[in-house]
Amino acid sequence: MTETTQAVVVGGGYAGVMAANRLTGRSGVAVTLVNPRPGFVERIRLHQQAAGGYDAFREYRDVLAPGVRTVVGTVERIAAPERRLTLADGTTVDYDYLVYAVGSGSAAPDVPGAAEHALPLASLEEARRLRSALQDAPESAPVTVVGAGPTGIEAATELAEQGRRVTLVCGRVMGPYLHRRGRRTVARRMAELGVSVLQGPGATVVEVAADAVRLGDGRELPSRVTVWSAGFAVPDLAARSGLSTDADGRLLTDETLTSVDDERIVAAGDSAAPSGMPLRMSCQAALPLGARAADTVLGRIGGRRPSPLNEVFAGQCISLGREGGIFQFSRRYDVAVGFHIRGRLGARVKEKVCRGTVEHMAEEGRDPGSYRLHKVSGGPERARRLGELQALETDSGAAPDPAAPRA
Repeated sequence: MTETTQAVVVGGGYAGVMAANRLTGRSGVAVTLVNPRPGFVERIRLHQQAAGGYDAFREYRDVLAPGVRTVVGTVERIAAPERRLTLADGTTVDYDYLVYAVGSGSAAPDVPGAAEHALPLASLEEARRLRSALQDAPESAPVTVVGAGPTGIEAATELAEQGRRVTLVCGRVMGPYLHRRGRRTVARRMAELGVSVLQGPGATVVEVAADAVRLGDGRELPSRVTVWSAGFAVPDLAARSGLSTDADGRLLTDETLTSVDDERIVAAGDSAAPSGMPLRMSCQAALPLGARAADTVLGRIGGRRPSPLNEVFAGQCISLGREGGIFQFSRRYDVAVGFHIRGRLGARVKEKVCRGTVEHMAEEGRDPGSYRLHKVSGGPERARRLGELQALETDSGAAPDPAAPRA
């Protein structure tokens, strides 16, 4: 009688769902997904949820393979030697292989008053709270969005398009990932919508009050609703469980996404740090990482040597309200170039991408193994950077910054 292999995925976001679906493709593997919520959240649409134009929650039956068992709960500890998870309610889940895909959330703000008075936008619950706060505020009330990455830009433009009076506080630069040409396109759209954009050395928030935001240069902005989108952080589950992590708490892995501590644990998505060089937090990275993690597990079950990470990027797409958007193209190793799609066509491309991510997961659930984008080569750049990292560590014991941009 053939023994069943228990594969458990912790985290039911983009990477976790992709991994769970793919794992169902091998007979003799029982797949369990453990997640705090009973359904999937389209995180890239949370700005729409907050603005009231979309419900980002989906039932798992829409995206998850029928054979995946779901457990609603929060994992408190991973006992790697025993291959056992302990949940917050005291129950345990045993595994033979574990996919660590806990994702990321809002970083705890260290600015005085931000935790009490600002509203983050990185989870479904946070988006719902922000929506409630906006409903309680008059349309003419000032809204301040802090942080000008994709989340901040999307929130600011979505709310401004609805007639809200929005100020976007960028810090040094708006849209750090964008090419300067793409940044100009976003700035023009902001101006069209009437968003006040504050950037530069003095445009950093030093305090948040119930009705105002104070900047480093002394300015005070009236703010009935303050949206906080300045940074993300990963859960500390791996660190609490005694597993090796990078400085930000991501699980350290090799290039096959296998934990440096235990070959029965692999990581995917925002919470993975392959070779200490994590990929950009995005669903664009999460889906291929989820597929790659599943392939690593399936390879080990089948006695095959897992293949290394082979990631390609196309760029970054950002909504600029319902009537505008930008698709910023990049080199395949994720450095932005001058070419981009903008305006209504950009909005249509962004909508197609949002729908496409869900379709990719659902299709993998119906036909495990059909997803292949993780096998498209990202080129030799990552291998080159890994070589530089290893050479510098050997020569001096000091590692270069793995997140430093490359031309």
